[in-house]
Parts: sequence; C-alpha cells; structure tokens
Amino acid sequence: MVGFAGLDVPPELRALARDFDLGGVILFARNVQAPEQVAGLVHDLRQLGSGQPPWIAVDQEGGRVARLRKPFTEWPPMATLGRSGDPALAARFARALAEELRAVGISLDFAPVLDVHTNPANPVIGDRALSDKAGIVAEHGRAIIDALQSAGIAACGKHFPGHGDTSTDSHHTLPVVGHPIDRLRDVEFAPFRAAIEAQVASIMTAHVLVPSLDETRPASLSRPIVSGILREELRFDGLIISDDLGMRAVADQYPLEQSAVLAVEAGCDVVLLCGADHERQAAALEALVHAVESERLSFKQIDDVMARHRRVRERFMPGMLDWRPPSAAALHAALGSDEHQAVADQMRQYLEP
Repeated sequence: MVGFAGLDVPPELRALARDFDLGGVILFARNVQAPEQVAGLVHDLRQLGSGQPPWIAVDQEGGRVARLRKPFTEWPPMATLGRSGDPALAARFARALAEELRAVGISLDFAPVLDVHTNPANPVIGDRALSDKAGIVAEHGRAIIDALQSAGIAACGKHFPGHGDTSTDSHHTLPVVGHPIDRLRDVEFAPFRAAIEAQVASIMTAHVLVPSLDETRPASLSRPIVSGILREELRFDGLIISDDLGMRAVADQYPLEQSAVLAVEAGCDVVLLCGADHERQAAALEALVHAVESERLSFKQIDDVMARHRRVRERFMPGMLDWRPPSAAALHAALGSDEHQAVADQMRQYLEP
C-alpha cells in the first residue's frame, strides 16, 4: 500500500500498479483539495491494477490526525470520547465519520487508536488515544469499530503491541517499551483483544522495541510479536498492516527493500509505504518478488496472506465495487451536515480546558 504526491494519479503510480499490481493506496493532505476532487481521484485510483480494486485508505482519526478538512466535519480528538464515558457517543461519531468517508469512496480508515496513554510525556500519541485506562480504550474502541464496520468502512486498530507508554516519536527514532509480558497482557493488549472480539478488519503494528518480547527487532519486523503474539496468542485472523516503513524508527536501521521483506516475513499482510518515491516503492516490490522466488518467503505463507485479503475484501468491498462519485449536491449534503456537527459539538464539551 503506497502513497503518492499530487491531486491526480501520477503516471509513475499507474506504471507501478501495471507492473506489480497494488494492495492499496493511502491518501494524505497533499492529495486533497476539495470533496469533488477527492471523489474523482478515488474513482481513478480504483481503476489501478488488474485484479480487485485497491484499498483506498486514509488516517482520519479526528483532532490533529485528520487528512480531510472542511467541508468535511472536523472532529475533536478521540480523547474527548474517552472523557465522555459514553460509548454511544463514540458510535455516533464513527457512524457519521463512515458516512463521510463512503461519500468520497474511501474504504479503509486507519482508526481507532487503541494505544493506552499511560505516559503523559508521550510526544506522538497524546490526545489521539481514547484514555489512559485500558478498559475505557477497549470499550470505546470497540464501539468505534462496530459502528465504522457496520457502515461499510474497514477499521484498523493501532499501534500493536502498544505505543501509549513511550517517550519518543517513532517518526524520528525507535521508542522502547520496557514493560514485562504480564503488564503488556493486562494493559497494552486489552484494547486489541476487544478489537479482535469485534472482528476488526485490520490491525497496524508499531515501530517500537519491546525487549520483553523481542530484544533485537522493532515490533513491525518481529516474528515473535506479529506472528507469535498477535496472530497465534491473540488469534487475530484479519489483516496485519505495518506502520509506514519510511519512518525513521525503521528506516534508520533497515533499507526499505530489507524492511519490506522482514515485515512480511514477520507476518504482516500489508506493507505500508507512505512516501511518494515510486522508485523506492518499486525496489521494495522487487525485493518481495525476489524473496518469494528464492523461497525466503514460502508460497504457502503468501497463499495464506492472499486468503486473508480475500476474506476481508469479501466483507467490505461488495458494496463499493460499483461505486461512482456522487453528484456535487449529494456529496455536500453528506459532508459536515447539521447532524454531524451536533456530534462534533457534543464531543467538544469534553475538551480539556
């Protein structure tokens, strides 16, 4: 799953999809100008590749991590939902969010954040988290997942095995989570267990080092964490998505070609490459091809990955296969409506003074 620059599908991305096919694309603010433009762009992106339409993904959490701004509803941070103590409000938020994402053809939202914000000095999670209490994160996270997915948007819980108790930002360096396994099971894993019970479509890994689980590799590249804990112990059978492999927590230690192979080897089903350098993306894809050809990645493993993709697509793609951009009037009626603004206003009551 790759990123790109600009408001239209660049020829380099078309070539990448033609030569390799793609699992999906991720949109950022650099790809967004207006709702009509986003809907048209998404329609064009859906034509890429030779198989099923690619996932069209976005980080639309609310607060400071929101790629879609006005006239889309501008949501307060998710911490407001945790402070409200009202899972029904979390569900109303998610239903409204899903309506706006579906209006422009987006099929996968990288939300909710399931990190438990136990470190007030955490520079990257902060108010993106629902709470500093695992139970509240689990309950409200599950409400968001249920509502998003009932409305046809695939959800993604992040960032496993937990990024809430770190003091550094994995965009810039490799954070360390020093807790023993018993504490991780009691606190950090609890919201992910609830998400798995809710049949969340996907879970995103964290670029954090957890020595009690793996002393050498960050979680996204760790087979003991991805396959051992998430897949086998927690019995998650949906899609496991690496966080962006261009982030410095990984990129400073591993070339992209190496980290892409390590991520799949660890058990990830989707390799996320958020940058816009299509030559590097092609090199990562070439490395994956070579890893299969050399049998470093077995055909059985790849078959298992593709089976998971098919299962998740069958849940969410049928309603999107014949999607066409709505009229301008229908589009604007779905975005920033009075009903959605009322939900956002209720959430704002729980902003910290």
